[in-house]
Order: sequence, then C-alpha cells, then structure tokens
Amino acid sequence: MAVLTRENIVRLVEKEDLGFEPALDVFQLQGHSVDLRLGWTFMVPRWWELKKEGRVVLNMDRFGEIKNGFEKIVLEEGQYFEILPEEYVVVATMERIRMPYYLMGVLYPRSSVNRRGLSLDLTGIVDAGYEGNLMIPVRNNTRSQVIRVYPGERFCQIVFYTLDRTTEMEKSRYHGRDVAEGVLPERSREEIEMIKTGKIKKLKVKYKIK
Repeated sequence: MAVLTRENIVRLVEKEDLGFEPALDVFQLQGHSVDLRLGWTFMVPRWWELKKEGRVVLNMDRFGEIKNGFEKIVLEEGQYFEILPEEYVVVATMERIRMPYYLMGVLYPRSSVNRRGLSLDLTGIVDAGYEGNLMIPVRNNTRSQVIRVYPGERFCQIVFYTLDRTTEMEKSRYHGRDVAEGVLPERSREEIEMIKTGKIKKLKVKYKIK
C-alpha cells in the first residue's frame, strides 16, 4: 500500500473520487494527510436510567439488549464544549467523508491535541467505500483540568492508503447513517449466542474461511 501525498489527495478531490462535506480548506491539507475538524455533535455516556423499579445503573452489555447509553448534545454556532477531568465522550467530525473503493483511511491524533491532555482512541480504520461522518472517542486524561474544545478546530488527521486492487467491499452498518444513532446490534444472533455460551471452538469450526 502507498500513502497518498497532498498533490494526489487534491487530484482525487477534484475528480470527485474522494469527497468532503463541507469542502476542505487550505489549513487542513498537510504533506501526506488531511486534518479533520471537530463537529457539532457530542455523545456523553449515561450511566443510569429511571425505570418503574427506580434508578437503575445501565448495563452496557453489547450482547444483551441494545440501549442508547449516550446523551446526544448538538452545539450551535459560537458554543464550546468543556470536557471534565477523566471524562470520556464521543465526538463527531465536522466533515462527512466519501471514500472510493480503492482507498482506505487511518486516523491519527494531532500532537497539539495530545499535549492539551486529551487522548483520541483512533484504533479503527475508515473502510474503502465508506460514506458518512466519523465518531471519535475522546478522554480528558488530567485529574483536575477542564479542557475546552471548539467545533471547527482541527482535531485529528486522516492518512489515505491505496489498496492493491479495487473491490466492492461489504458496507459498514454505519455507512450513511446518523452519527448519533448509537450502538447497533451485531448482525449474527448465532455468533452472539456462541460467544455468550463460550462455544468459541464450535464457532471457529462452523464458520471457518473456505
């Protein structure tokens, strides 16, 4: 795989193979990456809910009943967001990205964000063919400082890699969806049941790659 340089990124944007909405500005283009701006949507974890029995702690079992474990906050122009000490939130990118089927992307934090005491858990990739905003987990690593962030600030960067061949990949379940819809259930109920009951060996045998 080869990393795209600034000139190639601009060329693909001009060809409309690679898309950004809103469009990129000159501050975002780097030598071999694109800086993405912080969006307006913030997801703050909820840890309890009120039920008929009383206040109940939320159980975030991804294989259990899927619940919305986040409170969605959408800021308006001119507003900022303060991340509390040791708080964890999920933020959306301002840009909605459209990837061609011959590129994949890898997200990295900007060093200026890390130096403020924030960590960005950018462990995933942006799949070839993906279209939509990106959700980024953020944590304030300080024990006493409130860190203020502003929609529109350059927050992370994406590096593009060319694939060795173009392929129609299975689209992500989050492709084109609202970034704040929450956690979606796993596709295979049988896979979930095998995991929950510890039948991993049976799973690996039954679903081995042919």
